[in-house]
Amino acid sequence: MSRAFILLLDSFGLGATPDADKYGDAAANTFGHIAEWAAREGAPMQLHNLEKLGLAAAAHIATGTWAEGFKEREGFTGAYGVAREQSTGKDTQSGHWEIAGVPVLFDWGYFPKTVPTFPQELTDKLQALTGVPGFLGNCHASGTTIINELGDEHVATGKPILYTSADSVLQIAAHEEHFGLERLFEMCEHAYELVKPYNIGRVIARPFTGANGDYKRTANRHDYAVPPPSPTLLDHVKDAGGEVIALGKISDIYAAKGVSRVVKGPDNMALFDQLLKVQDEAGDKSLTFVNFVDFDMMFGHRRDVAGYSNALHELDARLPEFIARLKDGDVCVITADHGCDPTSPGSDHTREHIPMIFFGPGVAPRALGVSETFSDIGQTLAHHLGVKPLSNGTNLL
Repeated sequence: MSRAFILLLDSFGLGATPDADKYGDAAANTFGHIAEWAAREGAPMQLHNLEKLGLAAAAHIATGTWAEGFKEREGFTGAYGVAREQSTGKDTQSGHWEIAGVPVLFDWGYFPKTVPTFPQELTDKLQALTGVPGFLGNCHASGTTIINELGDEHVATGKPILYTSADSVLQIAAHEEHFGLERLFEMCEHAYELVKPYNIGRVIARPFTGANGDYKRTANRHDYAVPPPSPTLLDHVKDAGGEVIALGKISDIYAAKGVSRVVKGPDNMALFDQLLKVQDEAGDKSLTFVNFVDFDMMFGHRRDVAGYSNALHELDARLPEFIARLKDGDVCVITADHGCDPTSPGSDHTREHIPMIFFGPGVAPRALGVSETFSDIGQTLAHHLGVKPLSNGTNLL
C-alpha cells in the first residue's frame, strides 16, 4: 500500500534565497527570526517533534547557522532539506503549483501600491454589473486589519471592501448576513472575468461576521483561481485512479483540477482534526494535501510573531497523533509555499527557502541538501505513488 501526504505550513520559510535581494527580502528568515524573538522573551522554542524530523537541520542547510535555541544533534527520523523557488514570484499559486510540478515561469499581473490601487475602468465595470453603491478600501492591506477598520462602514453603506496584497489577487470582503454570502460569491465571479486582461491569478471572496468593529473572517472563503497551465501531481494521481483529498484552500488554489474530495476547516487545529480523519480513511495510491493557512493569514501577514510561534508549537504538539497513524507505505512531507517573515516591514510574503522534510515508515533519515526547484517534492511523491512522472523535478528518495 502506497499513500502520500503533504502537510504545508503556509508561509513557513527557512531563510532568504540567493535571489531574495531582488524582492527586497535579503534579510528575511521566518523561522530564524521567530526563534530569536522567543529566545529574547526568555522562552526558547521547543519544537521537539519537528526538530527530531530535521527542521532545525534543514534551516541550517539554508542559512549556514543554527536557529536560536537549536543545535546540532543526531538521531533524526526524517529525510530533511530545503528547496529554492524556480517560479518568478513569491505568491501562493506559484509556490503550490511548483510543488506539484508546474513552475510559474511567466510574470503574473499585480496591482500597484497606490491609493486607489485598482483601475477605475475595472471598478466601474464591477459596480455596473453588481449594482453596489460603491467600494471601500481599494488599496493594499492585511485582510484581517482592513475588515475591522472598515467593517462598520461596510455594514452601514452596503459597500464591499476591495483590497489586494503582494500576491496577484483581488480580494472582496463582505458581511455574510448584512451583504449576503451568495451575493458576495456572485460579485467575485464577475470580478474573476474582469481581471483576466490584467493577468491576475485569483479573486478571493472574504466573507466575515461580527459587529461594531469586532469582525472575524469565516471558513466560507472561496478562491476563483486561474487553473494551472499544465497537469500537476494532483492530475497525475487522479488520472491513475487515486483519490486526491484537498484540505483547506488547496482545491481553490488548483481551481479544483485534479481534486477528488474537498475538506474544509476554520483554523489550523480544526484542519488537523480533519487530517487525522482523512488519514484513517484514505486508500491505496491516494494523495492527501493540507494547507495550514493560519501561519500566513493570521500571523505572517499580521506580523504577529507571538501568534506564529504559538501556532508552530500547537502543530508540533499534535504531530505524534499523525505519526502514530502512519501505515507501511506512507510517505509524508512537511513543507511551505513561500515565506512571510513576521519581523519584516510591511505585510508581504518573503522570498525564502522552504522546508522539505520527508518521513514515514520506509523513509531513511538523511540530509537531502538544497533543491533548485520546489518540484522535487512533487516528483518524489509521484515516484512513490507509481504515477506518471512530472514534467519537472527530481525524485529525492
